[in-house]
Amino acid sequence: MKKLLVSLLFAAGLGGICPQRSQAQSVEDCIEQLVLDYEKLASLKNMLGQMYTGYEVLSKGYSAVKSVAQGNFSLHEAFLGGLYLVSPTVRKYPRIADIISDQATLVSEYRNASGTFQRSGHFSPDELDYMLKVYNHLVSSSLQNLDDLAMIVTDSQLRMSDAERLTAIDRIYLESRSQLGYLRRFNGQASAMSRQRAATAADQQSVKSMYGIR
Repeated sequence: MKKLLVSLLFAAGLGGICPQRSQAQSVEDCIEQLVLDYEKLASLKNMLGQMYTGYEVLSKGYSAVKSVAQGNFSLHEAFLGGLYLVSPTVRKYPRIADIISDQATLVSEYRNASGTFQRSGHFSPDELDYMLKVYNHLVSSSLQNLDDLAMIVTDSQLRMSDAERLTAIDRIYLESRSQLGYLRRFNGQASAMSRQRAATAADQQSVKSMYGIR
């Protein structure tokens, strides 16, 4: 009797949760329906699990790519920022001292020659004015070289690699050597002209003295 009551209660419970498609639906049909519903839920749960796993992979992948991108950006910025710093190799480059020495020599030789030519009395005002223009041009170019050099060897001025800085210094050095060479050739030609005019003036004076010409 007790077993029959339990069976009836179980059947009644199943009847309560099964769809009421017909009164003649058997207990076996309800159980089969529940099994199908369970399988659907299990399949859905598995699908959701796969979707979640895929999302985690995608999310972690995005985070990894983002971290790498940010890391690369930081390295890139650090590298570019480092290009603003002048290394000891550049600061100690011998050409720097050579350039400064050339510029100092240029100014010194120009001043001495200019003073000598003005005092010689062998050049006209127009010729002296032309000489002054040549000297001014050379000095201006010389000062520009020093300005360029100062920017190259000073931190936070130019974004350049060591190789680029050394190349730029070499270029300035060649320009300074060219300027100094031009000054010396110019002064040499002016000096030769001054000596020739001095010799001509001396000869003329000797002839005048010989013939008593005043």
